Amino acid sequence: MSFSSLGLSEALVRATNDQGYDTPSPIQAQAIPAVLSGRDVMAAAQTGTGKTAGFTLPLLQRLGENPREGKGPRALILTPTRELAAQVHDSVNLYSKYVPTKAAVVFGGVKINPQMMKLRKGLDVLVATPGRLLDLYQQGAVKFNEIEILVLDEADRMLDMGFIRDIRKILALLPAKRQNLLFSATFSNEIRKLTQGLLDNPVLVEVATRNKTAEGVDQTVYPVDQSQKTALLSKLVRDNDWEQVLVFTRTKHGANRLTKKLEGDGITAAAIHGNKSQGARTRALAEFKQGDIRVLVATDIAARGLDIKQLPQVVNFELPQVAEDYVHRIGRTGRAGESGHAMSLVSADEGKMLADIEKLIKKQLPRKEVEGFEPSNNLPLKPKAKADPSRARGRNAGNGGGGGNARNGGGRSDGRSQASPGAGGRGRGRGQGRSGQRQSA
Repeated sequence: MSFSSLGLSEALVRATNDQGYDTPSPIQAQAIPAVLSGRDVMAAAQTGTGKTAGFTLPLLQRLGENPREGKGPRALILTPTRELAAQVHDSVNLYSKYVPTKAAVVFGGVKINPQMMKLRKGLDVLVATPGRLLDLYQQGAVKFNEIEILVLDEADRMLDMGFIRDIRKILALLPAKRQNLLFSATFSNEIRKLTQGLLDNPVLVEVATRNKTAEGVDQTVYPVDQSQKTALLSKLVRDNDWEQVLVFTRTKHGANRLTKKLEGDGITAAAIHGNKSQGARTRALAEFKQGDIRVLVATDIAARGLDIKQLPQVVNFELPQVAEDYVHRIGRTGRAGESGHAMSLVSADEGKMLADIEKLIKKQLPRKEVEGFEPSNNLPLKPKAKADPSRARGRNAGNGGGGGNARNGGGRSDGRSQASPGAGGRGRGRGQGRSGQRQSA
């Protein structure tokens, strides 16, 4: 299968070839024809699957098929973070190399006046974060009356970050007649609720489920005490001669602390999170890509949308509160068919989080202890499962009096007891994770 076979123009196919792509990924093979048909599309795709090109390429073609009349914008792409907005804007520019398309990107954290001046010149495609877009609208710098196509990218993350109110305000300002494209990591209940009244009989595209990790990613758990995590990370970086590693922490303060400690150990590092200015975040990412710094420490939200080609390894310095975020994190490596390594430094107090992750991905992750860093408390080898009543009866029958308790439902009662905290833990974990993400962007 080729991009031309999907119905894309020669100019767009040439642009994809310039980027080294000649065969569409699964998400592209399904999403591109659906978008070209003019129908609304609801797509589930993880990071690293080529979803950005999946909506950018057909979007550019549809705009090119109709001559331009006003000053635009004609297509609006909403993203949850600055980094993702910049990345999508770069993709639009790359793929529109041979077609007459003007694009701009707007997000917070930088001065608004230069963005206002760009918008006045006229454009076809506008990539934006919700908050800054509303600021620009309220100042009369942007109009939505010519919008033909709306894209909600990483819709699940926008909901997690609390953007639902801003999104609904923006939707109310758009023309009723338009094509809507929604891309999300999952079709959660929250996402399905958002689509009610937004999407009209959409084409459903789902090529990667939320618990699906990249095939080429080798995953390892390093059991270690919390107090020894930084020292172990420094050792791993040095012993393995890592030149480029992305490290995840749960909070922005944790990212700052870890960066300072790594610098103190003689390892070049930088942090990106919501408290950093956009200039500082852009500089840190550029230095990391160029190899000027070895370790980039990031929170989940700051790292959303980072596209670093051939990133060899990702480290979870701390496990995420929400199990699904583990899949997003390790999706930063092993992208586009490349191999990668994902390592998690896990202390005993994170045992519940690890169990949730292993349950989600339906896989037990191998443990690997490092000499000199053996933990004082061992991690569970695998998540606890419900007891099998028939096996329980068999074991207790040979143990005399204990069998009566099992036959009276002891094994089943234990099973229910184990399941109930698990369900409650997931609910609490999701809530904490979302709250922490808003604070730690």
